[in-house]
Amino acid sequence: MKKFVLYSLMLGTVATTITACRNIEEDGQTIVQNGNSGNGSTDNLILSGKITSNLTLKANNTYKLRGLVYVTNGATLTIEPGTKIVGEADKNGSLIITKGSKIMAEGTAANPIIFTSEKPSPKRGDWAGLVILGAAPTNASFNGQAGIGEIEGGINNTEGLGLYGGTNAADNSGILKYVRVEYAGYAFLPDKEINGITFGGVGNGTTVDYVEVAYANDDSFEWFGGTVNCSHLIAYKGLDDDFDTDNGFSGKIQFGIAVRDSQIADVSGSNAFESDNDANGSPLTPQTGATFSNMTIIGPVNSTSATNTNVGNINSLFQNALQIRRNSTISVFNSVFTGFPVGLFIDATKGTPTDNNIGASRLVFQNNILAGNVTPLKFGASTSTPTAFTFADLTNWYNTGGNTTLAYTADAKFTNAWAPAGTTPNFSPAAGSPLLTGGVFTHPKLTGWFTAVTYRGAVKDANDTWYAGWTNYNL
Repeated sequence: MKKFVLYSLMLGTVATTITACRNIEEDGQTIVQNGNSGNGSTDNLILSGKITSNLTLKANNTYKLRGLVYVTNGATLTIEPGTKIVGEADKNGSLIITKGSKIMAEGTAANPIIFTSEKPSPKRGDWAGLVILGAAPTNASFNGQAGIGEIEGGINNTEGLGLYGGTNAADNSGILKYVRVEYAGYAFLPDKEINGITFGGVGNGTTVDYVEVAYANDDSFEWFGGTVNCSHLIAYKGLDDDFDTDNGFSGKIQFGIAVRDSQIADVSGSNAFESDNDANGSPLTPQTGATFSNMTIIGPVNSTSATNTNVGNINSLFQNALQIRRNSTISVFNSVFTGFPVGLFIDATKGTPTDNNIGASRLVFQNNILAGNVTPLKFGASTSTPTAFTFADLTNWYNTGGNTTLAYTADAKFTNAWAPAGTTPNFSPAAGSPLLTGGVFTHPKLTGWFTAVTYRGAVKDANDTWYAGWTNYNL
């Protein structure tokens, strides 16, 4: 259908005389305008369909995603600091940056960019989420093409809009910095969801730093292949997994926080970390081998003693702080995981036995703390191709890695990580906390990109407040 431009937006300003239901043009793109506040700014400029050339979203406007919105044709979508983008109610709005295109969403601590619900009483799943697709390596395949994946969530592939992956590890999909994504997540089909933020084949030329996903209706962050490095990530009270890695993701992540609501978990079983090489546990390469350091994971259980615990009052669908399975080789250092029914689960029950990666030193778990997890360690042996690896081997490997097990979550000694609803948590270690020391960066997997620090977890001390100010814990 041909579109007629009824009003041309000049130099990014909007006159107060604009009325409802007109089309305006920014950077050559037609945008439907849906009302004006009368105070010099335009409310609810509707984005729909395809963005095919460079477009800038202005901070004095609110933009509404109507259905699946694709940035295509190598276009760059630039979003000014302080801009608000909402998903139209009950339209499963999503912003999809297709392979070869870019998003330049660089907010500031004072003016973060906010993706959220338009509803006055928002809830998880009010809109679909943010999807970024790139041309970095993956072990996925699509229609016989090795190294090309089809992203989950019902995204249109009749024109290849949902495809990701390639051979360029340094591929650049743009910038996400000081960005909040709230109330997103859409279950298109079981196990085929759009997450808070979904990365598919995103390369390490992309910048991802200071990003919060809150109240996601599936995973908060999920990576399908790619090499993108990320820092200062927050997953706040999501439904399913906090950090999910699949299909050959090999990026590096440092300084991350996850907080769970003790009553909210997914029917599939909720974990902080879930990691697969692929759905079949195959030996395909590149093998999922992301490296994490300085993560602070606040699980659903909060305990100070055996008689003072909420273990019996959490959602029964919570599972593991970490479930490393299906031939994954992710590695984790200098982190703390509190309050899950199971701490670390090495799950070799499907596909190529995951425990083989321990013996080959590809899967590493060192200088971490498991606190207040009901069962700190768990091993699931392969049923189809059993190995000689046992739970005793797992225990020995864990104990020789500089790891620490604490009986109760309180033993980690956070200042106020379990803050009541409506207040900002304080993730800094209190006096005497084992998190204040113990950070070690001698392992070869931690050379290069990582910042060497002497502490464990995501926060150094009371003066380290990177997680506050630009974030929102009052949702």
